[in-house]
Amino acid sequence: MSRSLTADVLVIGGGATGVGVVRDLALRGIRAILVEKGDLTHGTTGRYHGLLHSGGRYVVKDPQSAQECAAENEILRRIMPHCIEDTGGLFVITPADDERYAETFVAACRACGVWVDDVPLAEVMRHEPRLNRKLRRAFAVRDAAADAFLATEANAADARARGATLLTYHHVTDLELEGDRVTGARCEDLRNGEAVTIHAAYTINAAGAWAGKIAGLAGLDIAVVPGKGTMVAMNHRIVNSVVNRCKPPADGDIIVPIQTVAVLGTTDIAVPDPDVFGIEPDEIALILAEGEHLVPGVSRMRALRAWAGVRPLYRDVAAVDDRDIPRTYKLLNHRTRDGVAGFVSIVGGKWTTYRLMAQEAVDLVAADLGIAIPCRTAVEPLPPVHGAPKSGHLTLGGRLRHVESEELYGDVICECELVTRRQLVDAITTGGAANLDDLRRDTRLGMGPCQGGFCTYRAAGLWHELRGADDAGGADAAAALTRHFIQERWKGLAAIAWGDQLRQQRLDELIALEVLGVDLLPAAVIADGARHPTVVTEHAAIATEYHAE
Repeated sequence: MSRSLTADVLVIGGGATGVGVVRDLALRGIRAILVEKGDLTHGTTGRYHGLLHSGGRYVVKDPQSAQECAAENEILRRIMPHCIEDTGGLFVITPADDERYAETFVAACRACGVWVDDVPLAEVMRHEPRLNRKLRRAFAVRDAAADAFLATEANAADARARGATLLTYHHVTDLELEGDRVTGARCEDLRNGEAVTIHAAYTINAAGAWAGKIAGLAGLDIAVVPGKGTMVAMNHRIVNSVVNRCKPPADGDIIVPIQTVAVLGTTDIAVPDPDVFGIEPDEIALILAEGEHLVPGVSRMRALRAWAGVRPLYRDVAAVDDRDIPRTYKLLNHRTRDGVAGFVSIVGGKWTTYRLMAQEAVDLVAADLGIAIPCRTAVEPLPPVHGAPKSGHLTLGGRLRHVESEELYGDVICECELVTRRQLVDAITTGGAANLDDLRRDTRLGMGPCQGGFCTYRAAGLWHELRGADDAGGADAAAALTRHFIQERWKGLAAIAWGDQLRQQRLDELIALEVLGVDLLPAAVIADGARHPTVVTEHAAIATEYHAE
């Protein structure tokens, strides 16, 4: 079974940059198809700490990145306020930091055009009562918290509305070449095993940390270094603003408030493969120990979850340490670089600069295709999407206000994140979700303190109610999806299994295994003779998984 598709441009990668690219193409009237091997935001975009950079973090060591972030920060605030919470940011000198760095930092901010203001410590303490009372100085910057899931969905919705095609769970198995030109790609639809060939005049490699693997299919070498960053989410919002240590970037020097939680991070460790990495106990210990300098006692608070993502660092300069690799992006034109036409790669960069990266890539491709329509992504607002406010910025109490204003008290499926039945119905029926973990990215299902301990089963029942007749395997499909989601949630819990969170995990385990017998449910669904890759678990029983992780 196979099919063939044709487009002007093929985009590989469904993270922020790839979806930004396909939206830019659609705005210029260029026929585009995007392929992603998982769900949108399945990779790095869905695993970062949620920071909209002011540029302050890079002003001393990487001024180009700082300038790019500062400019894009203001653009994203204009085009997607409904995906951004305007928390503001602080850079603070703790007793463990060199106070002399403050003047270097402020001078570098002003040289890069990054807004900065010296804030009286008394004012900081009124706004941030949990911060270290022995802070020496504090500076305000234009940091904010961003919801990458909402932002990506808004870009995708706009791209689809303008004629673009976005294909999730389509794994690129090879690039099509005619002589010295890339003419498209061969893919496998992972949901049914169908072979899909996509013919395109141009292919844009926006696969992030996987960009080197994609380029390798054309025999090209890209020095992309997957830099693992581990983060820890605390179960409540311990700060109201983004708080950074005012010192050269290092591990564990930032706290980002995201919705009702706070994220501590992050590490930077090179890994050989973006698909193969773990979270080590010493990383968690380091993050919590460093967090003590900002919020004394944080290491004794309830840690909710740990996870890691891989940064797509592009090593075009000699660097001893991964933190010495510039965070700016590079657009690689493989025709001029390698003699291979019809193929470009956009690598490196930050979430904050995704739109700029997309613009530069599409500018190059459009010029080669003879299309003179300018980029409009900096001025065209992104549409509202489910879960975002209809106007204004994201706010901490936005979801609660929605539930109360619509009197949806009986329709709340996930109490921790206030996910309603309507949100899940929309995601299941029209959102393209292939499993419960996709619903998490769409709605925040299971991302609260109980980590899916109660809402998983409600969501699985709703899935079967709406999709049971269509899914191969019928009731077995919902059962396998339940196993898969519990296992996905467990992966981020094993590294922080102590205290109150361990008690919660034990309760979740008792419900899953002793009450519902989830370990006895089918482990996989057979669809068209192939194992469904989105629901297969690694072990034979969840009981084994709980204790083997």
